[in-house]
Amino acid sequence: MRQRGRRNRRPDGRDSSNRWMITYADLITLLLIFFVVLFAMSSLDQQKYSGVISSLQRSLQTGNGVLEGGNGILDGGKGEENAGSTENGDGQSRADGHSAVIPSATPDGGKTSASPSPRELAFRQQEAKLAELMNVITEYVKSNDLGGQIFVADKPQGIAITLSNRFLFDVGKADLKPAASPALHQLSGLFRGIGAMVSIEGHTDNQPVLPSSRYVDNWELSGARALSVLRFFLEKEGLKSSQFQYAGYADTRPAADNATESGRQKNRRVEIIVLRQLQEE
Repeated sequence: MRQRGRRNRRPDGRDSSNRWMITYADLITLLLIFFVVLFAMSSLDQQKYSGVISSLQRSLQTGNGVLEGGNGILDGGKGEENAGSTENGDGQSRADGHSAVIPSATPDGGKTSASPSPRELAFRQQEAKLAELMNVITEYVKSNDLGGQIFVADKPQGIAITLSNRFLFDVGKADLKPAASPALHQLSGLFRGIGAMVSIEGHTDNQPVLPSSRYVDNWELSGARALSVLRFFLEKEGLKSSQFQYAGYADTRPAADNATESGRQKNRRVEIIVLRQLQEE
């Protein structure tokens, strides 16, 4: 009878229970080979990588496409034929046959940049005109002692010219005062060549209109005052209607506190804003 607990031994005397070590060793070897292959696949050929990058840079700078032949990636293999160093347009050479792309420098030592687009040039020209506009209006206000009636400010949306209600209109009315004509005439001359949209916005305080007013409420009054200024530019000065837009905001956009008389006076105004946007042709 076979005894329990006695291990079976192979005829050669070796213990068969250690065969798992052979399988384990084979598995470890296969894993090692697998990771070596992965590592080899992840390693880049630096020479070929540099050639591709150089070809792309030359194509972007010279405007030649990569499939047009001259300077594209398809010519990258010619480096082996030219065992000597090659020289690119900037006078830089490398022994591996790939040209080194060096950005050309401007006379002042800076790097050349892409030429601005026509729209970017138009915006730059407009910004110069807006700066000149602000300087001219500021000088006009000073020379004519209108500091308490006309205010000029450079805001994110554009150059804002604020005209006091007392300077333009009588109480509760939207008809322009004769004294306002010279200032509006001066502005119209500046608007002719500005090449930008001009927004005319009427504002009031929070006090209701007088019972004797021809306007129902502050919405109508503020809109009518903005329209009066607009019609002056169109009918008296002959400016293009496509250059303008107008709106009445009543008391919804106060510039000061309506709790005081001085604050309400600041809120009764017309704002002419030369917008920072190109006028569509």
